[in-house]
Amino acid sequence: MNWFHAIPYPTISPVFFELGPLQFRWYGLMYLIGLASAYFLIARRVEAKGLPITRDQVYDMIVWAALGVFIGGRVGYTLFYNFPYYVEHPIKILAVWEGGMSFHGGLLGVIVALFWFSRRQQVSPYTVADLAAAATPIGLGFGRLGNFINGELYGRATDVEWCMVFPHGGPACRHPSQLYEAGLEGLLLFIVLWVIAKTLPPPGTLFWSFIAGYGLCRMAVELVREPDAHLGFILGPLSMGQLLSLPMIVVGVVMLTHGYQRRIARHV
Repeated sequence: MNWFHAIPYPTISPVFFELGPLQFRWYGLMYLIGLASAYFLIARRVEAKGLPITRDQVYDMIVWAALGVFIGGRVGYTLFYNFPYYVEHPIKILAVWEGGMSFHGGLLGVIVALFWFSRRQQVSPYTVADLAAAATPIGLGFGRLGNFINGELYGRATDVEWCMVFPHGGPACRHPSQLYEAGLEGLLLFIVLWVIAKTLPPPGTLFWSFIAGYGLCRMAVELVREPDAHLGFILGPLSMGQLLSLPMIVVGVVMLTHGYQRRIARHV
């Protein structure tokens, strides 16, 4: 491969500020920016739509979603990506500072947390789900930028002109797959959901559109993303990320079809 035209990887310290023994990392900051952005976006949508949800409830919703992401993401990584290791070293499940989070596990955690929140606050589950889904791509986009700064979750070796040599990826020039994901799962998915919201869709449409849309974006990026070293490909050419995303596409499309068919049936 000809790597002379590679784009230099912009080496950035994962730590943006230190205070004695404390270290503040870009990845954590990206999570905070994503959560803060989600709060303001959801609060604005609630006000614009005149929904019976207070600002305090929006704040509680974000807190529960954050807990769902954290707990679900860690449990998901343990089960989906490194189960044999954590069976032998169960105490390591708590060592979150060593890394290891799963989006799909985090998604399940958020769904459980927000369903519980909606029942407790007596708000329609689909109302909460649609509000959360419309804001989630913002957090995904910032999160992938955090992965890029950390030099992790890079792509496969390639000779495209925009390839990069990542610090932990050996001498090979690779796809900056984190940036692809930031663009697809973050920016593109946010725009698609924003456009769908303008059409006044049936309840749950934004949520199921996010589920199917994320699955499609992740399936596409996994074609050039380096599989986890300890897993490799799981089923033929399919990675773990693709195996977990495929059901999202199927279920999302089925539920979207069901939602619009019910609307049509009501107006016949």
